[in-house]
Amino acid sequence: MKQAPHHHAQVFGSPWPSVYGTHLDSGRHFGRHWHAVFGVGLLEDGAQRSASGRGSVEAFAGDVITTNPGEVHDGQPLGGASRRWRMVYIEPAVMATMAGHPEATHLPAVELTRPVFQDPQLRQALGQLLARLERWSGGVHTSAADALACEELLVAVCGGLQTQYAVAVPELVHNTDLRQVHARLADAPLQPPTLTELAVTVGISKFQLLRRFEKAYGLTPYAWLLQQRTELARRQIRNGASLADAAAASGFADQSHMTRIFTRQFGFTPGALRQASG
Repeated sequence: MKQAPHHHAQVFGSPWPSVYGTHLDSGRHFGRHWHAVFGVGLLEDGAQRSASGRGSVEAFAGDVITTNPGEVHDGQPLGGASRRWRMVYIEPAVMATMAGHPEATHLPAVELTRPVFQDPQLRQALGQLLARLERWSGGVHTSAADALACEELLVAVCGGLQTQYAVAVPELVHNTDLRQVHARLADAPLQPPTLTELAVTVGISKFQLLRRFEKAYGLTPYAWLLQQRTELARRQIRNGASLADAAAASGFADQSHMTRIFTRQFGFTPGALRQASG
């Protein structure tokens, strides 16, 4: 019987529900998936190859790695059985406040342009932020002053990214029909429309719809819907919901179904996120 690849994951909370961190040491091959948040991390050991919004990329120890919200990517070890990395995940609204006044009614959206790069100054700030989050999650430093220290490092990381490695989000290039299909799936994760209903809405065949949607968004409508549900579950858990309630509210058949899909997408269990969220 083939032995499962090595995999160890930790999840770290933060002073804010919109930011959390992870530490993974894994030989797993992650399939194509996306997150609703920005991911910014450090590859600490080993190497990996992954798909990104800018094609296939390779990352090595010491590199900074990033993903944009909604960006379909995957990942597998390169040149070895495993690799180790730490990430901080940041809600888009938090990233947007770094580019405008925190009380502004309209905040600019940004897109990170480099899935892999080297930047010693940014790497240092990111490493310090991740270390702070780990201590915060462990209950070692959780005072108001510690929260301020975390916030300063978060601002330094996001500001450094936006200064050198980000652009304003361009207008969607997908046609109106596909945006309409995408919106209907996003608006009804618990009771999604059928392919027939979606195809009738935009006036094309089901085969055309399936092919065009996958080309535009990197996944089929069903695969995209499953990942939308895991993102809903993640937000529910971060906001204090029980695992059973999060599963029900996100459209999963039961908690075990949510756990399987969630772990496959994020690399850690819903229970680990719940524990880190307090």
